[in-house]
Amino acid sequence: MENRRNLFFYHKRDADILEKAAPLYDLAERYGFTIVKDHKDANIIASIGGDGTFLQAVRKTGFREDCLYAGISTKNSLSMYCDFRYNDTSKMIEASVNEQIEVRRYPVIEVAVDGQGTFHCLNEFSLRSSIIKTLVMDVFIDQIHFETFRGDGLIVATPTGSTAYNKSVNGSVVDPLLPCMQVSEVASVNNNHYRTLGASFILSNERNLTLNVMSEGNDQPIMGMDNEALSIRHVEKIEIKLSDKKIKTIKLKDNSFWEKVKRTFL
Repeated sequence: MENRRNLFFYHKRDADILEKAAPLYDLAERYGFTIVKDHKDANIIASIGGDGTFLQAVRKTGFREDCLYAGISTKNSLSMYCDFRYNDTSKMIEASVNEQIEVRRYPVIEVAVDGQGTFHCLNEFSLRSSIIKTLVMDVFIDQIHFETFRGDGLIVATPTGSTAYNKSVNGSVVDPLLPCMQVSEVASVNNNHYRTLGASFILSNERNLTLNVMSEGNDQPIMGMDNEALSIRHVEKIEIKLSDKKIKTIKLKDNSFWEKVKRTFL
């Protein structure tokens, strides 16, 4: 692809979103971008919606490393992945013309389930009980048994995903400049028979995490990849590591990760 300004818009097709997206299509063409219908032909993929739409845009286009992703919020407020508001076109123009845009790289988790394929997550991989019964699994770090977990489930989050589901279970917020993944518990049981760390822990990009699900009548847990469920029923072994992939996103120079954290939570 010789044209480095090939742009693909990812968004829902309902009337409200289409109305908000129309001026963005016009703006892009006016400033010399070529709008393509197939994301495979794009150098820039822009989601129009919220963080959930951004996550879907990355997933549905295959976690591409050879293009830039941008998030455009359809609300009046920005979010963790959206640096632009749909109704503030002047900000987009100013940023492009005055070179106020930078590229940041976000780590991605790689998940292998029972040898049935490899999947990627930008936010988190979650494993939860699908019935009203606790889930039991052996947790290994680099093939060394770390703990036997019993509870509602576990969350393995990237640094950017640390502000989402992970934070809601009292996990730490992690700087995305650190190549790592965080493991957090969901309602663990700690008694004389089962003992877990009782706190989230962080693994470097050189570590491998293995979860062996023990049947006990509950070997069909719900597995979540970001905001999408994984359609594999019977589960025995899950292997997780930080992928070599990195997602490149467009950011404004005055809108760092920690500025977003402050704006969102403080």
